[in-house]
Amino acid sequence: MMITENVLSEIEACKQVCVECQDTCIETLNYCKSVDSKSINMSLMCMMRDCAEMCMMCVNLIVDGSEFMGRTCQLCAEMCISTAIACEAMGNDAKLQHCANICRQCAESCKTIGFKSSSYFRRENNISLDSLSI
Repeated sequence: MMITENVLSEIEACKQVCVECQDTCIETLNYCKSVDSKSINMSLMCMMRDCAEMCMMCVNLIVDGSEFMGRTCQLCAEMCISTAIACEAMGNDAKLQHCANICRQCAESCKTIGFKSSSYFRRENNISLDSLSI
């Protein structure tokens, strides 16, 4: 199946929003550390760190054209939504709300790419069942 200009545009947009989400999560994580060490929500901070890592993994797999890109993007979408919900639950802090918004944008983009990528990215697989030690 041929990759259309529209899909290439969506893939590029997904890469860009993943980079933005990664940067925003790291910035927000650092902001949370600097605000008040007594009120730091460690669970939220771990979620932001994990979300940032997953976003970067998506970018790397997209750039590589990996056959695992779609499933990775779908997992990234789930992680971004969880992070957004956790940020929103912390109240009306502008930095946390901005992080939540970027995470939701990233989730939408990753979800789209996750659904579309399986028909566009396939690598030849030369592994036979005999070569696997099962």
